[in-house]
Amino acid sequence: MKKKAADSNMPTGNLKRIKDFLPSPEDLVINEETKKITISLKQSSINFFKCQATRYHTKYQKMIRELLDKYAEQYSDSRN
Repeated sequence: MKKKAADSNMPTGNLKRIKDFLPSPEDLVINEETKKITISLKQSSINFFKCQATRYHTKYQKMIRELLDKYAEQYSDSRN
């Protein structure tokens, strides 16, 4: 009999099964109401976020949205 060649992509050694800890796809869907607005920002601020977005491989508008959300969350919690 021929010995089967080892597949370099397959794990070797003692294997241990771990519990599936990943959330289900429906748990990943976050439905938050959003509203489109128009906002005027300084060109230097836009350039900053565009540069950072490129650096971190994301969208600059998403970064601005997250910043505003975190700011509002911080001050909403402390005043309620």
